[in-house]
Amino acid sequence: MGIGGISVWQLLIILLIVVLLFGTKKLRNIGGDLGSAIKNFKKSVKEGEGEAGKAKEESMEETPRVEGGNVIDAEVKRESSETPKEKQG
Repeated sequence: MGIGGISVWQLLIILLIVVLLFGTKKLRNIGGDLGSAIKNFKKSVKEGEGEAGKAKEESMEETPRVEGGNVIDAEVKRESSETPKEKQG
């Protein structure tokens, strides 16, 4: 018994029919195309994971902190080198 109820001999006959229909050259080209497609897919998945990691890090910086049930979201802006106490006095 082989794969899924198909014996080894049946698989060999199917392979022989496929080779006769398409020829070895065409099968080689299809194999090469399939291999390069898989390689490009893996490469883009890795690039996507890298970009997703960067986006996650950036979003973590922008996420407000939660302390004691209150959301703290503040932005600091400085217009000059003087502190607010120096401006008042």
